[in-house]
Amino acid sequence: MTKKPNPTPRAPLPFLGLACAVGVSTMYYNQPLLEEMGRTYHADAGHTGFVATATQVGYALGLLFFVPLGDVVERRGLMMKLYAAVAIGLVLVSLSPTLGWLILGSVVIGGLAAVTHVVLPIAPDLVSHEERGRAIGTVMTGLLLGILLARTFAGWLSHVTGWRNVFVVAAVMNGVFVPLLWRVMPKLPPKQKLSYGDAMRSLWTLFKTQPLLRESGTVGGLVFASFSCFWTTLVFVLESHYHLGAGVAGTFGLVGAAGALVAPVAGKLADKHGSRWVISLGVVLLAFSYVWLWAGEWVHASLAMHMVLLSVGIIVLDVGAQLCQVANQTRIFGLVPSARGRLNTVYMVMYFTGAAAGSALATRAWAHWQWTGVSVLELVLVGLAALCHAMGRRNAGEDHCHPTREDELMEA
Repeated sequence: MTKKPNPTPRAPLPFLGLACAVGVSTMYYNQPLLEEMGRTYHADAGHTGFVATATQVGYALGLLFFVPLGDVVERRGLMMKLYAAVAIGLVLVSLSPTLGWLILGSVVIGGLAAVTHVVLPIAPDLVSHEERGRAIGTVMTGLLLGILLARTFAGWLSHVTGWRNVFVVAAVMNGVFVPLLWRVMPKLPPKQKLSYGDAMRSLWTLFKTQPLLRESGTVGGLVFASFSCFWTTLVFVLESHYHLGAGVAGTFGLVGAAGALVAPVAGKLADKHGSRWVISLGVVLLAFSYVWLWAGEWVHASLAMHMVLLSVGIIVLDVGAQLCQVANQTRIFGLVPSARGRLNTVYMVMYFTGAAAGSALATRAWAHWQWTGVSVLELVLVGLAALCHAMGRRNAGEDHCHPTREDELMEA
């Protein structure tokens, strides 16, 4: 009987989910605060929207340069350093004297918040290959709740204390998490000796040699671009149409959290039916949600009825987005098991490049064509994602994919 290699030292999957939630929430505090930031700096929506875009650009850069370190150095120590740096960056953002400094600071904290994706690739190391989807779904629940509840937290705290204090409280949360990591997480050494230069060079090799990775990154980037269009402009919709502010915009993050709870289910569905089936379902739900949310603006009903329609659309939107995300990550983590950090780097750089583009395009679409422009943009982006998914090579799908060894990767 062949003896299985010792697995990575265990940390509870729910704790990894909490780590992801704390890290990723940094990126989303600003979205319900854009209207208030605009009043502080006397800027319009077209300019303050670049705060959200800058955070996502920084995140993409952090994914590119920080996350490959997860395959090179001891991961617990790397995580502690990045969480500490995020805390410092958040304090500096809270002190920004001008909109330009706020945008620059948003790039920095976005880059450091990429620690989330040092954490996520640990999850499939803790379970068997057949349970990879379930493990990713469990940890993704924390990550997705962090994304959505960050908006609720930021919106209402800003309503009480002002937007700057949101970042101060967030800095304290990240700072406290540093000793918590030391206590709960085991040391996580890299699986092999690899230089940072080799790890960075292999990113291009992974992109070039793994068609399923390219397909997943393109679909994921387009899906998240459409998702970011909605969340970046929601506060403008509520303010202009209903005269509701950051607190209410943040509360819809709480509504969306109901959709995020589908992540473990998405992982199980990916294990059972295959990731391609799950992504197909997710894209259909996304398209439906955008049509629903657009049509809801034309319904002549009470404010309460509009809020109900909006809530239903947001739940369907988040369910669709989470199905796509969990399924995409389930299939890419099976490609090169020793390079999961770098696979995640390539995928998430494409993913958040899409998010940054979506946020930038949405603020311009809102400035020129209001909600109709944003809705059309969302549908175009998800339509492109559906087209890419439909054209995906079947022989690159998860049912025909054979994991690649590290030595094969380095020789490619």
